Amino acid sequence: MSIRQACKLFKLSTASYYYKPKQNADNERVAESLRSLAIENSNWGFWMMFHYLRNNNHSWNHKRVYRVYTDLKLNKRRKFKRRIPSREPKPLVQPIHPNINWSMDFMHDSLQSGKTFRTFNVVDDFNREALTIAADTSLPSQRVIRELEQLIQWRGCPERIRVDNGPEFIAQKLSAWCADHDITLDFIQKGKPTQNAFIERFNRSYRTEILDAYSFENLIQVRQVSNAWIWKYNNERPHKSLGYLTPRAFLLKYGKLPTGQPAKSNFPTFQQDDDNGNYFFKSIFLNVAE
Repeated sequence: MSIRQACKLFKLSTASYYYKPKQNADNERVAESLRSLAIENSNWGFWMMFHYLRNNNHSWNHKRVYRVYTDLKLNKRRKFKRRIPSREPKPLVQPIHPNINWSMDFMHDSLQSGKTFRTFNVVDDFNREALTIAADTSLPSQRVIRELEQLIQWRGCPERIRVDNGPEFIAQKLSAWCADHDITLDFIQKGKPTQNAFIERFNRSYRTEILDAYSFENLIQVRQVSNAWIWKYNNERPHKSLGYLTPRAFLLKYGKLPTGQPAKSNFPTFQQDDDNGNYFFKSIFLNVAE
């Protein structure tokens, strides 16, 4: 069968059969312009590049420019705004016993080398006691769970934990872990840090007395100084909201841990040697009387 008869059978125009797309030389010019723009301005997207070319007297159609743009695989990943469900504000009241409500949050700082690190801070709202400060370059939700499990081993399990809407706190892993331990996550409203004021006030003290006061060379120094400061904060530093009692003295006077068992602190502290004035590390064991 001839081509003419075949086209007639399939109702196809012979002009369409013989048509060959023209190779437009302008596409190569468009590609060269887009490549140079992508090298010089790596943060620009398609519309920035297109209007830049238009402002420089290039009359290429936006459909042609976008076709070449996608062929060169210059597409930037589109960032979608994270949608957070509406949060109901909870009253910020002091619990009547320890381990009823904990508050936790993250902080950021950098070492002398410029490398950034984060700290994961947890306090008990009853007596404002600092439970832990975990410092590392990365603190994903799995690390948060591991730190909380270590706290529960010696402190006991809280009823509620107040957090903000950070990605580590809204992760499904943390939600599932809290559900397994019958812990309620209380999320504050977006852009309302005052709803988590207990940990925010603690962060200010930690920022002023440690992070802004010292220049750290490595994470080991951050952990050592932070752990020593935790013991001083809990056992020596008077707290105005507690009637100028220390968090540990307030706990021994007005509260008790649910287990009533001796609680071992995981935090070392600096202790001065009276003989030569040097400092050395020792482990602190805190007995919580019922």
